Amino acid sequence: MASTQLLILISSLMLFQLAFSDPVKKIDVVVEGMVYCQSCEHAGSWSLSGAKPIPAAKVSVICKNYKDQVSYYKVFETDGNGYFYAQLEGFTMSQYLVEHPLQSCHVKPVSSPLENCNLLTNVNYGLYGSPLRYESKKLLGSNYEAVIYAAGPLAFRPDHCPPPTHV
Repeated sequence: MASTQLLILISSLMLFQLAFSDPVKKIDVVVEGMVYCQSCEHAGSWSLSGAKPIPAAKVSVICKNYKDQVSYYKVFETDGNGYFYAQLEGFTMSQYLVEHPLQSCHVKPVSSPLENCNLLTNVNYGLYGSPLRYESKKLLGSNYEAVIYAAGPLAFRPDHCPPPTHV
């Protein structure tokens, strides 16, 4: 009888603790960056001097697992200022060290809506995938946390640039 009462007491305490404990905090991984149209003056270089942001450009976030298989892929679109905020919903890591976003994910430019600026460049390794950087940015809420990584900036270039004039 005493052991049954003890079991009920312990079970009640465990349920009480579960009922009044803090809910599980959700942690999201986010990647942010900018996409630009590189000026003709700097085409062929990594310079973004004179570059203009591209609204509605598309970038992809690609993550690979420790077996080098794609474990996450999604395309995101920039806002009216050429900025993208890519919340990696569904991103998981089975091997924390080798599948950490800093090691396993990169960002590539996909497409530009500008007819006169839609050729890919390799600015910040865009052709092969721009690596992520951790810049100590987080969004914190009572039951929410987002760790924000940066990539790029990335760029497209004009398909036709007039030859330089020498004066």
